[in-house]
Amino acid sequence: MQRITNLLAIKDGKVLLLQKPRRGWFVAPGGKMELGESIYESAVREFQEETNLKPKNVHLKGIYTMVIKNGDTVVDEWMLYTFIATDVEGTPFVETREGILDWYPVEQLNDLPMAAGDRTNLLFATANQGMQYGTFEYTEDFELLSETIQHSIEQN
Repeated sequence: MQRITNLLAIKDGKVLLLQKPRRGWFVAPGGKMELGESIYESAVREFQEETNLKPKNVHLKGIYTMVIKNGDTVVDEWMLYTFIATDVEGTPFVETREGILDWYPVEQLNDLPMAAGDRTNLLFATANQGMQYGTFEYTEDFELLSETIQHSIEQN
């Protein structure tokens, strides 16, 4: 099972998103974990590689199981760990082989083209306390078949 991390920078009411060239979809910068890497290390490394920025105040906001199905058959499955950062340091790339990087008002997360599960987890990450967990089932064309979501908030 693949392990993927992404990191959403949120600053001054805006989020830093990468528009991928293949589908034109918007995503939080991220990618595959390397062997022996913690999820935190992976999220920070992937973010730095794709943005040229150092994320600050990084913490985990969501853990998701992503399932790709062909009919009733599971053809792929991976885990996604979503982090946020409340500040960044450095000068960002504008465009790389990964796509076009830019800041967008948080409200635009409702309208920008992206996978339905990404919208669910990024909206949660920008506006809610605690952690979100979930399972997203998609067709091979990334049409959402189902989503199951749970939340938790630490109590003192």
